[in-house]
Amino acid sequence: MGGIGKTTLARVVYDWLSDQYEGSCFLANVREVSQNRGLICLQEQLLSEVLLVLDDVDKQEQLKALVAAPNWFVSGSRIIITTRDEHLLISHGVQYIYKVGGLDHDEANELLQMKAFKHKQPTHEHFEMSKHVINYTQGLPLAFVVVGSFLCDRSVDKWKSALDRLKEHPDEEILRVLRISYDGLKNTEKQIFLYIACFLKGRDKGRVMEILDACGFYPDIVMRPR
Repeated sequence: MGGIGKTTLARVVYDWLSDQYEGSCFLANVREVSQNRGLICLQEQLLSEVLLVLDDVDKQEQLKALVAAPNWFVSGSRIIITTRDEHLLISHGVQYIYKVGGLDHDEANELLQMKAFKHKQPTHEHFEMSKHVINYTQGLPLAFVVVGSFLCDRSVDKWKSALDRLKEHPDEEILRVLRISYDGLKNTEKQIFLYIACFLKGRDKGRVMEILDACGFYPDIVMRPR
């Protein structure tokens, strides 16, 4: 999902390994660049012997244009691809897939401390409110960065008020990133998403599949792509 930290992890690995290669290339925002400037622009950035990162891929044609086959690159080259669509990697024959998960409680608390308190010791009241922030953000790193920075050096009362407001009116920066995933869905997938979010949230998965199938949404192929 958006904001989970795919690009950040890929950038860390790239910075860590890039000096081991004769050439390296981080193709950032493949989805956006290919839409606005075309795939040729991205192809021109590639080098013959590289550590290559393709960030935010969303179409098979991008992979075909940039990394169509292993023999395009010399032995020892390493290619990292970030995408919101796991099936793109599977269908392209990517060898190793790592699914980025949300932060656990300790990691979430550490990131929140960094952003909201700048490593200062929080008061007991702030610490208790932190639990509500962690619950609200559901392990999404982007949310901790945005919300934590907003709450920095604010009183406990303002923390509570901000959380109450966020529950009613989520932050636009977070919504913008998450909406990219929704906008990338096909029409049927969007309808299924809205049905589940509005009417079927928390229901047994088997029962949800039955209802969606009865509505003519073919949930087996949409929800079980593998």
